[in-house]
Amino acid sequence: MAKEQADNKVYLRIIYLISILIPVVVAFLIFFPAKLSMAGDWVKMLPGAHAIINSLTVVTLIAALVSIKKGNIKAHRSFMFTALFLGVLFLVSYVLYHSSVESVKFGDLNHDGELSEKELVEAGTSRVVYLVILASHILLSILVVPFVLYAFYYALTDQIARHKKMVKYTFPVWLYVSITGVIVYFMIKPYYF
Repeated sequence: MAKEQADNKVYLRIIYLISILIPVVVAFLIFFPAKLSMAGDWVKMLPGAHAIINSLTVVTLIAALVSIKKGNIKAHRSFMFTALFLGVLFLVSYVLYHSSVESVKFGDLNHDGELSEKELVEAGTSRVVYLVILASHILLSILVVPFVLYAFYYALTDQIARHKKMVKYTFPVWLYVSITGVIVYFMIKPYYF
């Protein structure tokens, strides 16, 4: 029993560490002034891939929910591991993209990286809507990571009561983050290179 509790503490610390490292590393790579030049122009296709990954995550999360509601634990686990894999794939791709390419600004019609008064006026309230959706997407994507990892940990260690309690709130947030990721892409797509 003491060994099991020690193992639990180690895994929970790892989850805590990962939950802190991910946003710190992502923020560093996005805001670091120098961009990776070795990636090449193909990285400019990644935002479209991100939308596909987020769409697949939405489908996978819903399929996992339907499976568990039907009592199919095996299918539920498969879908959830697929959703986790898609999340990791998205994260790696997102970091690669933002460490290689300057961020696109909503409303930047001439693609010069600056928003003129004319561009701001033309973007109008849609820019505000975009920024609100983007801000909620980013904030919740950071906050949901530890809860997703805890939910997986509780499921894998057969702490099903804790797992159910955790996913009651985690699932809708993860689903929201995935859906808004697709919405954000389609809103900013006209401003890509």
